[in-house]
Amino acid sequence: MYFFDHDPPHFRAAYTGAQARIRIRPLGVLGGTLPPRALALVVELASLREVSWRRLHADEPPAKIAPLE
Repeated sequence: MYFFDHDPPHFRAAYTGAQARIRIRPLGVLGGTLPPRALALVVELASLREVSWRRLHADEPPAKIAPLE
């Protein structure tokens, strides 16, 4: 997550050669594609990361995130 990167706030996800840019708020795909299962995991992770994004904006440390299963 790059706090001061260009708008909109986003991160990049890659899986077996496929890549996508994922917008943090509102959650969505900005560009690229991922297989459905990989995208589902990325969306789950992104929803957890949104909490960290809010904490960073409040000058707090990001929340720890448990690994996905």
